[in-house]
Amino acid sequence: MKANAVPLLDIFEKKMRLEVPLFQRQYVWTLEQQWAPLWEDVSRKFTEFIEGRSDGPVHFLGAMVLDQKATAATHVEKRQIIDGQQRLTTLQVFLAVMRDFCRAQGCGELAQEFEKYTLNTGRMAAPEIDCFKVWPTQLDRRNFMDVMTLGSRKAIEDKHPLVRRRYQRKPDPRPRLIDAYLYFDEEVGAYFIGTDEDPPLAAARPLEDRIDEAFRALKSALQVVAIDLERDDDPQVIFETLNARGEPLLPADLLRNYIFLRAGRSNESQEALYNKYWSVFDDEFWRAEVRQGRLRRPRSDLFMQHFLASRQAVDIPIKHLYVEYRHWIEREEPFSTVEEELRVLRDQGSNFRRLLEPAQDDPIFDLATFMERFDVRTAYPLMLHLLSCKLDRAQWRVLSTTLESYLLRRTLVGWSTKAYNRIFLNLVKAIRNTGAESAPETIGTALSSLTGESSAWPTDETFSAAWMKRAAYEELNRARLTHILVSLNGTYLTSRTEQLTIDSELTVEHIMPQSWIDKWPLSDGIRGMTWSELLEAAPDDPRAVATRERHHAIHTLGNLTLLTQALNSSVSNDKWAAKKPELFTSSLLPINLQLHKYSSWNEAAITERGHELLKRALNIWPGPPVSDA
Repeated sequence: MKANAVPLLDIFEKKMRLEVPLFQRQYVWTLEQQWAPLWEDVSRKFTEFIEGRSDGPVHFLGAMVLDQKATAATHVEKRQIIDGQQRLTTLQVFLAVMRDFCRAQGCGELAQEFEKYTLNTGRMAAPEIDCFKVWPTQLDRRNFMDVMTLGSRKAIEDKHPLVRRRYQRKPDPRPRLIDAYLYFDEEVGAYFIGTDEDPPLAAARPLEDRIDEAFRALKSALQVVAIDLERDDDPQVIFETLNARGEPLLPADLLRNYIFLRAGRSNESQEALYNKYWSVFDDEFWRAEVRQGRLRRPRSDLFMQHFLASRQAVDIPIKHLYVEYRHWIEREEPFSTVEEELRVLRDQGSNFRRLLEPAQDDPIFDLATFMERFDVRTAYPLMLHLLSCKLDRAQWRVLSTTLESYLLRRTLVGWSTKAYNRIFLNLVKAIRNTGAESAPETIGTALSSLTGESSAWPTDETFSAAWMKRAAYEELNRARLTHILVSLNGTYLTSRTEQLTIDSELTVEHIMPQSWIDKWPLSDGIRGMTWSELLEAAPDDPRAVATRERHHAIHTLGNLTLLTQALNSSVSNDKWAAKKPELFTSSLLPINLQLHKYSSWNEAAITERGHELLKRALNIWPGPPVSDA
């Protein structure tokens, strides 16, 4: 057999039909397991080319095994797909999406270019079949032909509408190939068109230029390994060998081998270097697996990913870690010796561990704890870079306030986290340009300059509106709510206040309970409606309106507090006159002691307390600095 690494589009450039044998399974790829990872790989290369970084390492999308089939002289050349039929089929669907997208956006020449890789042209003995570059199993053919020929999302949805049967909560699923087209169509549109709140990459450049760069990436930076069988090769033996399931090496394993292999070649003592620098990574801490996206990964892999991202200021997918690291070392030669490289890795590994297990007296404790509670691990490359800058405690205080204010405000307002990777890596670049000594000011200025919901720092007005109106209890998890309420509680402490140490777990409590209808009448004294009564009530029924408003109000921050122990449910749901003294019995927290001034608890009290807490929140988490201009 002959194996060759070839650009993705070369597979489809020749006038040829790749046939899936009838005995192979039908199309089974899914969004989470295959489509999304494939799009991550492809869109990453698109981004590199659009940003002018076309010298990155080539990415391999996998291997495929092809067997030559005897073909009459008047027919299109045929190959049988022994392995890789799911990948080849999906790539054809993706190219069809790119073709249709270009046509819909008025990029006719690019649409024609993409069409060359989706359909055969010229003389064909059986054009209704020979026109297709890939020919799937019988069960998939009709859907595949629709995807390749209908020409638009609308045409496909019209032919394959969602069907909901009577008494069925969800519609029947569409065929997999149809869903694959719709998924890639949505992602391609979001990537190149974006929205007002989340504009696309390099939005100022013409769309046709950006698609042309993406086309260049497909032609050169994305490759496959094509294995052509010869006359005496046994297709089944090769198929079984390629699909044998061994235990794969992890990225950190590959990198360790690569680093120490280079040490040996440069006559540096491998054993001495291992004992001095690398042995710390054999600690159980680094082998522990933590969740990263859809998968669980050892901490050693995550550290290497964040370290490399901090050094290059570009996003590094973990599955590309080994190739990207090797490419960086060989292209940029960032270290004069392997010992210097290992020393930096050891020191940054120690910093990464500080991030994950911060000591209370560490100046990064508050910020690292906040990032863990708010699940902002995309900031770790920035944090590693800052930790290498040797900042003092005063600088860390400024940084902590700035980053926490920016992130917490965005979380409370409900804005997307999608752009965080790009934002934090751009901050690394900004600090390099201005110098480590001015890192706090650089970060504040850079974050203040961002616009749009995808990246802006919410103003006081936007933050205040969300604080008063958003149902925080339903929108934020317990860790985030607890952090907000503990921070607010701290604002009531003074030098004359007794210092309390809280060892037990804190619970978030509704002051007016979620089950309020029986004992908490509406403001006019009338009993609220049950859920079944609400369903039957007219939308403008005053009692129904008041009930809905209360259901929303009880989940806002003005109605939430903290207790070190949960109230007995019978007391928790009791009237305010009975619940109020129990609150003081159960808690000595200053945030609860302020409740003594409320003789009654209703929507007006919730609003009043919400405003009181907001004033404190605006001081804890200030908005973007206002420029002199």
